[in-house]
Amino acid sequence: MIIQNNISLKPYNTFGIDVNANQFISVNSIQELKDVLKQHPTTKKLLLGGGSNMLLTKDVNQLVIHLNLKGRSIVSKNKTEVTIQANAGENWHKFVLWCIDQGFGGLENMSLIPGNVGTSPIQNIGAYGVELKDTFVSCNALNIETLEIETFKNEDCQFGYRNSIFKNKAKGKYIILNVDFKLTTNKHNLKVDYGAIKDELTSKNIVNPSIKDISNAVIVIRQSKLPDPKEIGNSGSFFKNPVISTEDFSELLKNFPNAPSYPVSETTVKVPAGWLIETAGFKGKTFGNYGVHKKQALVLVNYGGATGSEILKLSQLIQETVKRIFNISIEAEVNIL
Repeated sequence: MIIQNNISLKPYNTFGIDVNANQFISVNSIQELKDVLKQHPTTKKLLLGGGSNMLLTKDVNQLVIHLNLKGRSIVSKNKTEVTIQANAGENWHKFVLWCIDQGFGGLENMSLIPGNVGTSPIQNIGAYGVELKDTFVSCNALNIETLEIETFKNEDCQFGYRNSIFKNKAKGKYIILNVDFKLTTNKHNLKVDYGAIKDELTSKNIVNPSIKDISNAVIVIRQSKLPDPKEIGNSGSFFKNPVISTEDFSELLKNFPNAPSYPVSETTVKVPAGWLIETAGFKGKTFGNYGVHKKQALVLVNYGGATGSEILKLSQLIQETVKRIFNISIEAEVNIL
């Protein structure tokens, strides 16, 4: 293991922001990770996975540890269920496709979400009516202070909408090493009623979809709306969908009778942030070499050469405008560093 100095992080973040890391090291095993932490106990550290859920606004004057822990395996299996363990450095989408190829159901609606397995519990990632917590069993995480490995079960993680204990009480205290998922081997619980999945299946004349069919539909939908980070720098959805009270939504309908919503509970609804941003006039708007994607208002993009500070200022302008027009606050989903 060699620590490199003044390394550009442009290849390591999907926004393609060109900032430097003062120190950088890639670890390929749990032992290597422990060794680095032992050797640098007082050094400030930044853990880096797939770099898909972050906006870098300045050079990183810390030791950047790139988690390159690979591997996936079947822990247990019976006639109806299987438990899979995937290491933190596994690419999420490739892992989902591998599960589908094995005939294991439960993750298909989350196809093509950028990032790695290790960061998926932190964000409680989700798409098209499914969240990580629905199939999450547990994860093993390294306590940065004690270097002991601790297990967090589903209930320990305090999962919420794009939220978990790792973004709150346990933030900065643990490094997720691997994640266990419980998936189905047959009689899959298919979710096709959210978003445009049903329409996409109908267009293909698919009446009895398989998990592969649903995955393919999700991929088509996402590719039609979301830019490929390899072509246009982005971090997927930049903002969370706000959850507001039913009373506040009734007030919103007075001025915007076509406002969409999804029920969350008897007293709250989720309003699509993309609709708010588009209605506020930002969809497709460009500011030099950065802007809001033309097909999906939730996605802020770097067309090449933009700084993280520029994109951050745009996100703040969007938040201020949405608040002024709708009296609704929208939060950033990405981590801003």
